[in-house]
Amino acid sequence: MNAMTNIFKILSDETRLRILLLLNSKTLCVCQLQAIMDETQPKISKNLGRLRDLGLVTVTKQEKLSFYSLDTSNIGLTDILNITFDNLKSDETIMNDIERLNDVDRYIQVKDFAN
Repeated sequence: MNAMTNIFKILSDETRLRILLLLNSKTLCVCQLQAIMDETQPKISKNLGRLRDLGLVTVTKQEKLSFYSLDTSNIGLTDILNITFDNLKSDETIMNDIERLNDVDRYIQVKDFAN
């Protein structure tokens, strides 16, 4: 029960909820989250640190960048996020985040194609 209580406490913060919903879609670095969410780097990093400390996200280093992903071993988290997304997908902030996430994906595809 304590683990579930922590998850719901984390989800009560809008920034952390948005981060988790985005990471439920794909692995992202801080700079991508910053661009998608239009938030400051310190705010994103602070919240990612809290999520990492609670075991909700994992980090992988690639050169100078840290990529964050949802820790899928956390039982129930993905289900909770999917239900939450289904209920919030018409929310303007969430819609903007998803649109920007798609923009980031398109940019990366174009950049990879050009190389």
